[in-house]
Amino acid sequence: MSAGERFETAPATAYSVALFDALTAAGVTDVVVAPGSRSQALALAAAEFERLGRLRLHVRIDERGAGFLALGLAVERGRPAVVVTTSGTAVANLHPAVLEAHHSGVPLVLVTSDRPAEMRGIRSNQTTMQPGIFAGAVRLERDVTAPEGAPGEAAAAERLAREALAAALGRDLDGGIIAHPGPGPVHVNLQLREPLSSAWSGSSSDDGASRDPAASSGSESGVGASRNPGGPTGALIARGPRTVVVAGAGAGPEAEAFARAGDWPLIAEVTSGAHFGPNLVVAYRELLREPGFGDQVQRVVVFGHPTLSREVPALVQRDDVESIVVAPSGVEWFNPGRRVRRFERAVHADPASPTPDERAWVRRWVHASRIVVDAGLPTAPPPVSPGIDETGHVHDFEAHREFMRAQLDGVRAPITRRMLVDAVWAATWPHDRLVFGASRLIRDADRAVPGRRIAAHANRGLAGIDGTVATALGIAIASQLDASAEEPVDERPAKEDASRVQPQPGSQTPASRSSTHSDSAPRPAGGELAAMLAAAEQVERSIAASAEASRGGAADSSTTRALIGDLTLLHDVGSMLIGAGEARPRLLVIVGNDGGGTIFDSLEVAGTAPTDAFDRVQYTPQHVDVAALATAYGWGYLRATTRGELDEALAKRVEGPTILEVPLPR
Repeated sequence: MSAGERFETAPATAYSVALFDALTAAGVTDVVVAPGSRSQALALAAAEFERLGRLRLHVRIDERGAGFLALGLAVERGRPAVVVTTSGTAVANLHPAVLEAHHSGVPLVLVTSDRPAEMRGIRSNQTTMQPGIFAGAVRLERDVTAPEGAPGEAAAAERLAREALAAALGRDLDGGIIAHPGPGPVHVNLQLREPLSSAWSGSSSDDGASRDPAASSGSESGVGASRNPGGPTGALIARGPRTVVVAGAGAGPEAEAFARAGDWPLIAEVTSGAHFGPNLVVAYRELLREPGFGDQVQRVVVFGHPTLSREVPALVQRDDVESIVVAPSGVEWFNPGRRVRRFERAVHADPASPTPDERAWVRRWVHASRIVVDAGLPTAPPPVSPGIDETGHVHDFEAHREFMRAQLDGVRAPITRRMLVDAVWAATWPHDRLVFGASRLIRDADRAVPGRRIAAHANRGLAGIDGTVATALGIAIASQLDASAEEPVDERPAKEDASRVQPQPGSQTPASRSSTHSDSAPRPAGGELAAMLAAAEQVERSIAASAEASRGGAADSSTTRALIGDLTLLHDVGSMLIGAGEARPRLLVIVGNDGGGTIFDSLEVAGTAPTDAFDRVQYTPQHVDVAALATAYGWGYLRATTRGELDEALAKRVEGPTILEVPLPR
């Protein structure tokens, strides 16, 4: 048999097919491809697997955006997304997303195409040393010799896929958890030689039956299967010291449950996944600086990665405070000043009932926080009589004119940052998604928004503005493609957390109804309180169900909102390019446009540096026509300059990628 007859399918194609066959069998559902010559076999195989219903393919022309799109997909789905690139600088452009995934523990599988080893080091075109390019930022790296069509290569590809997925998920091949380094990116560098591809019908690796990618699960192959052997739930945290619980990025709801079990104040950043519950302290910065609060703390238990304040690292470093850091996995421990002495993979609170002093401790923090947060709201105008009697007729025309004038003044009020973050937070439902950029706005939100159990994300691994638009697109695509698999609305959890407070007086949004919990008033007895909370939950479910019915249900009404600054948008503007045939999710990118990087105005140097020099190199003023930008990329465009326009824009149904520009003062 001649070589031409033997290799009817190019080795590059055969290996690519075997690799994707194993990846999809192990639970991979999403592949992001950036086009290139050397990677053509991988790209075409991915397209064929999508045609067969084995995976969902997403194509982007820019590798940096492709990497962050995959990051967003992986964040939302909780399983690795695969990124395919060609060789050379294409691989280097993945580095920002790789670093973010590395530091935030997001599983990614990078499949990069490369020239054969013999072409390295001789100045071959588009060839560099790709092995090791991500240094210590990947959980596993494999430099795969160019396939030749030899026996056993398909089996080797299957083993490689299982090994890569296990490493990305922070597990061994039997599904056991590897706490260090935990989940993160994996680099498979695949050498490929000509012929770079050949035709493939799909018949050699699939029985022709289409599979729903969403139906795949890591448990099919054992990779990613969760183990719960029972036994201890972590180290016991005893009662006694005056304790606060801190939840940073990635902490998750476990931090809220721990704080509630211990009856301790909860300092939960807005994207921690724990920014809800009766113990939430929103105004923690102010209280940590306040005598009688911060100086009385004797112990702090930290979950996740706190990044939004200076007060938390300062608290952790105090000599008179016992600091306990909790992380189930990760490459590094949160350890500001290297002062932490106790690290745990899991903890649980002493189940003993709290003492009266411990109850008073948490109530005092929560109550004081609400006073501080409310003080930051605009001063409410004195009540004005509408001049309408009980029959609905105007009986005092002068009073009615004053009433209408007051209403119009409220609608025409210029938008402030506090108003913007409150409005966006209030407009977001639990089945929606909210993404924050690394700008002033996430800190404004962290200082003000009440507790609500909604899915909020920010790239806080390295807290850069890189790829924020692409990340939001990935989260939107994944959440909306999977929405039809969610439970019916009447079976989902209550739409709001009962512990929240009103963000805006008079607002009619879902988040504006009054709190059912007040620490300034006597609490009902346990049974009465439970009944009140159950009744409030039922009312909110009914309201949510009515809203869902009018909007078509969660499967076609969930929206992803991204609240970002103008420079964050411009830094990732290339990710706005969505090619023909690609998913166009319901994504509203809300751009707080203050003309530059006003976050740097808070630096100490802003008060000493020459104004013109500071503005040029730090503030970096811009005057981009955002409306024209949206038009150029085929996005919808809205603009809001007043409170009324903002409320109207946020109430509109989002049908596809849309920018809402909100001018803000510097």
